[in-house]
Amino acid sequence: MLLQFNNVSKTYTGNHREVRALDDVSMSLGTGRFIAVRGPSGCGKSTLLLTAGGLLKPGAGTVSINDTDLYALSPEQRARFRAETIGFVFQQFHLVPYLSVLDNVLAATLAAPLANAQDRAVALLRQFNLEDRAAHVPAELSTGERQRTALARALMHEPTLLLADEPTGNLDPENADAVLQALKDFAQSGGAVLLVTHDDRAAGAADDVMHMDLGRFVSEGIPT
Repeated sequence: MLLQFNNVSKTYTGNHREVRALDDVSMSLGTGRFIAVRGPSGCGKSTLLLTAGGLLKPGAGTVSINDTDLYALSPEQRARFRAETIGFVFQQFHLVPYLSVLDNVLAATLAAPLANAQDRAVALLRQFNLEDRAAHVPAELSTGERQRTALARALMHEPTLLLADEPTGNLDPENADAVLQALKDFAQSGGAVLLVTHDDRAAGAADDVMHMDLGRFVSEGIPT
């Protein structure tokens, strides 16, 4: 199994109260699969995604990718593993404002250098119809172009897992469809996609939809 959660819990403490964002969560995601996770704000979706990406250590349980326990790695090992294995696509793009489109895509190689990085980046810009934008900075791009740039960056290392947080939230229908098709193509080519969303269109593109509430997966309103 590509991604495996085993009895994962995460609790936030503040203002004299505790919030259990993940409550003994177990799940798995295999290659070739595109899974959407839905649920109300504050249900734990974003915590699930960050934990899956090696960015947020759980309080209990294990998270494994290709049988590698993410949080048994040192921070340096985890950063490199993450760069080589996981691609991230966020609603807010997280592009570096003073870098060109090409350099934003190449930024994915800072944590883990890649042979022929320039050729790979140019090929991705061509794939996402961004060749004529290569020298532009993000402020000169449309919203759809920014998201396609972020997607190209996520794919630089040919990851096995894509984690997407509301990737269509700022997009018009045409650009949303283009991004969703790219995610579907990635899964169908042997990768895996875990997407969290409120968007019916995005959820409808997935192979399966899972629902969260109060830090747990639910079925017909009953925690599982």
